[in-house]
Amino acid sequence: MARPRPEAFKKVKIVAENRRARFEYAIDEVFEAGIVLQGTEVKSLRFGEGNIAESYAEVKNGEVWLINSNIPEFSHGNRFNHEPKRPRKLLLNNREIEKFHGAVARKGMTLVPLNLYFNGQGRAKVELALARGKNAQDKRATTKEREWKREQGRLLKEHG
Repeated sequence: MARPRPEAFKKVKIVAENRRARFEYAIDEVFEAGIVLQGTEVKSLRFGEGNIAESYAEVKNGEVWLINSNIPEFSHGNRFNHEPKRPRKLLLNNREIEKFHGAVARKGMTLVPLNLYFNGQGRAKVELALARGKNAQDKRATTKEREWKREQGRLLKEHG
């Protein structure tokens, strides 16, 4: 009997999306990770501000850190405001961290954040992908396939 497929992560409110990641990288596995935030960061994210387009994750000393993600300062945060581009710790199981460490060290893979969102319980989560960089030929093939699917949809709409 086949193993049932796991459900997709239940995203209630997507705050930031890394749309270029699926074009730039061949994605192998996707994980959901919690993120350690300060109070003003949460408030800023709830207003829909945040950017993970240029960010990545790395494993340091048995912990995973989200680097270069931008959460702008909260407008009413006064002296308690946070630093916008500080490294943020990601919450994962030890088994997942070891898997990431091995894949990055041995296979030359990259940890790329795909989405930053709030789940059904109101917790901030990051959708993290274990990915391999694409070369120019792979990117051209992806573009060609996407254009063919678009053309196929047009043809079906006209004749069907």
